[in-house]
Amino acid sequence: MMKLKQIGLVLCCLFAVSAMAQQKDGTRKKQRKNKVVVEVPVDTLAMDMEGVEQMELMESPGQLEDSPTILVKVKNKYNLSDRTDVLKYDKLWLKELHENQSYFDSIYKTVTTLEVDSIYNYDLDTETLKARLKILDQKTPFNIAYNPSLENVIKTFLTRKRGLMQRMLKVSQFYFPMFEQELDNYNVPLELKYLAIIESALNPRARSRVGATGLWQFMYSTGKMYDLDVSSYVDERSDPIASTKAAAKYLSRLHGIFNDWDLALAAYNSGPGNVNKAIRRSGGYTNYWNIRRNLPRETAGYVPAFLAAMYIFEYAEEHGFQREKIDRPLFDTDTVHVKNLITFNQISELVDVSVEELQILNPSYKLDVIPYVEGKNYVLRLPREAMGKFVTNETAIYAHVKSELETEEKPLPELIKAQDKIVYRVRSGDYLGRIAERHGVGVSQIKQWNGLRGNTVRVGQRLTIYAKNPVASSSSRTSSSSSNSSTKSAIASGTKVHTVKSGDSLWTISKKYPGITIENLREWNGIRGNDIKIGAKIKLCSC
Repeated sequence: MMKLKQIGLVLCCLFAVSAMAQQKDGTRKKQRKNKVVVEVPVDTLAMDMEGVEQMELMESPGQLEDSPTILVKVKNKYNLSDRTDVLKYDKLWLKELHENQSYFDSIYKTVTTLEVDSIYNYDLDTETLKARLKILDQKTPFNIAYNPSLENVIKTFLTRKRGLMQRMLKVSQFYFPMFEQELDNYNVPLELKYLAIIESALNPRARSRVGATGLWQFMYSTGKMYDLDVSSYVDERSDPIASTKAAAKYLSRLHGIFNDWDLALAAYNSGPGNVNKAIRRSGGYTNYWNIRRNLPRETAGYVPAFLAAMYIFEYAEEHGFQREKIDRPLFDTDTVHVKNLITFNQISELVDVSVEELQILNPSYKLDVIPYVEGKNYVLRLPREAMGKFVTNETAIYAHVKSELETEEKPLPELIKAQDKIVYRVRSGDYLGRIAERHGVGVSQIKQWNGLRGNTVRVGQRLTIYAKNPVASSSSRTSSSSSNSSTKSAIASGTKVHTVKSGDSLWTISKKYPGITIENLREWNGIRGNDIKIGAKIKLCSC
């Protein structure tokens, strides 16, 4: 493929000739806004340009007239050049990452229903296992001592979940180098990288039935504690690097509370409160295995599953696992801050990277759109060979994208910020269409935000909604004090209310009335933030 400048010279010549003789040789030109489209018969081009169907010339804003940036459209893709020695992305490796996304359900079910006392037959000598666990105990900060329950869990993974663990050995090569770097930055054990296997089966878009999301399965509230941005376009809980930083911080904080990594892991799964209760109920023991029976069922199998994954990774060859070397870690990609809103389809056309690959590399963008918000730094991750193309032609790319979006028949959805998030509790008679209409959103959006596969919802189910028209009084857009006074005057007779007293907060009020959340109180009363006024009447229903 000839270089970009050479292509430009050829096209300029063809453009001049075509202007004088377009009727004679069948070449046509059309003027369209700020760019000229030249359709040139293929046989007029050099042999190494074979396959070019249409070429578009576009001068980038701010560039000299004699040095235009040119977009060459080849078979509906723009052949932006940066280097000629680039290698194509390994499609088989991409397939591995894509197929891996279906394994979250398997690991989630395994951990939450793990029968640690069930016995599985596998040819593993107990004395050999004891010796290996002793070595792991010496080289890690975890309390790894042999017990029959841990042996049963290891044998479960070696038999019933062998295929899953083989795949984890392969896919982990994409994420583990990055995990290790971030964990080291926060001075937490590198072995915690195995926790992401138990949490999500290394699927950055994994979502549990209760709404935990991403590689490290953050709930919305915990993610916000560690500055993970969530909006209609973006969910940083699914961003591998941002979520790993947050997980490292959270795990470090939990270790600071319990001074024990096993208990920190248990608290990561079920919350520090449940671990404290288990310690009290056990009579004051602080060893995980002594308090395990007092923990929630899911957490009882959580730490053994983590230790089993660690054991299998450390002794994979001894159990016949194949370590296929994949030279494509996350470090073989690079990032660039976006300067304007851009879609995955546009990026795919411009730099010849498939939308599927962009989704794998940029899992935090929920609608395949990277937004631009003043004060936010949203990044695009690309294979290194494609990054050069993007940066070299950045000005022309944004000019082209802007032109395309202005003529788009169907506008992109409006960006709705995380502050507009509500948790809606499904009531009798509700269905997705009614809920969507009430909040000014689409049924497909509600399904996407909540990981719903069908259209069925059940009474009492909580739905995350980024509402365009929150069900609240018009005062919800003003200060909380005016919200309270507006709400007070709008309360109908017979409505159940709570009169705010000194010391009250939304949290304490929600605890006084079972089944009512802080989000409910905000929604029903048009309150933004946490400020409430003494004497204000707080509605306790959506009436």
